[in-house]
Amino acid sequence: VGAALAGAATIDSLDGHDGHALTKGHAGVAVLPVLLACAELGPDVSGAEFVTALVVGNEVAIRAGIALHALAAEYHCSGAWNALGAAAVGSRLMKLTGEQTRHALGIAEYHGPRGLMMRCIEHPTMVKDGSDQGAAAGLSATLLAADGFTGAPAVTFERTAGWDDLGRRWRILETYHKPYPVCRWAHPAIDAALDMRRQGPLDIEAVEVVTFHEAARLTCRRPLTTEQAQYSLPFPVAAALVRGSVGAAEITGDALSDRAVLRLAESMTVGESPGYSAAFPAVRIARVTIRLADGSVRSAEVTGSRGDPACPLTDRELAEKFRQFARPVLGTARSDRIEGAVAGLIDNGPAHALLEEVLTPPG
Repeated sequence: VGAALAGAATIDSLDGHDGHALTKGHAGVAVLPVLLACAELGPDVSGAEFVTALVVGNEVAIRAGIALHALAAEYHCSGAWNALGAAAVGSRLMKLTGEQTRHALGIAEYHGPRGLMMRCIEHPTMVKDGSDQGAAAGLSATLLAADGFTGAPAVTFERTAGWDDLGRRWRILETYHKPYPVCRWAHPAIDAALDMRRQGPLDIEAVEVVTFHEAARLTCRRPLTTEQAQYSLPFPVAAALVRGSVGAAEITGDALSDRAVLRLAESMTVGESPGYSAAFPAVRIARVTIRLADGSVRSAEVTGSRGDPACPLTDRELAEKFRQFARPVLGTARSDRIEGAVAGLIDNGPAHALLEEVLTPPG
């Protein structure tokens, strides 16, 4: 359980993971750490079973997230519903019976965190979207159910629509993958800014961003921490315009005190469009307008983001993203072995090669 919690907290801290628009949150951040923790208990897990469990966890978590948004007036953190996906993974790999699995899902829902997400967005800290607690709650629910502990029925699973097509409609194919390690709501504006920067040098006098209501609430302009930079719209947009990229280097260390970025972030005008807000969460839109020193004006509107299902990152881009994150910590050789082990899962090779590479501490 501790390994699952630590893994999810690590993924959340970087905030460069996958997500699903209608959940307004993230499934894989809890599902993958629980999958790794459970697979370690049974090292004979095949590649096919590893991938199947990954899909099962995502399908359950995403549907639970959509269901919770339909049931609850408040916008809860991802841990509130990805706990059910974590429990589904644990139940499958630990071979729980149908009745035990039902209890595991009920325990996970009952014990999962119900943090109010907008509170974290308005006051960014390390709690992020509660997925560390979702992972821990889901896996502990599995262990409890396996030992005879009972749980109330999971309302998001048993008393809501959206489950009839389970096994036929693959919600995991609707997930996005972030190209930038900041809140997804800022991505359309970042994409628009980078599009204009690629057109040539920018001697900027003023920047205006018009977007949807939730994105406009990412208000931090002078972040003191990585978390504040990640839950900001003005800062990463300014970094995109000044530095030409938004990666881990732009939201950590000395980058937080980059004077040119801070000047632009502090002077940026951010507004919301009723039309853009009405389209959220299914569609996320931003328009960025730049006034240059020579008086000319450039503008770009983005009605989606790179990494969305309609505009997916290529296999090469996903691999390069992994290398940028992994190689500084694990080294090139070990990172390459992990890539090879992941590819081997598709051919139903044993999962132990991947587990050995991923779970061994860096050293």
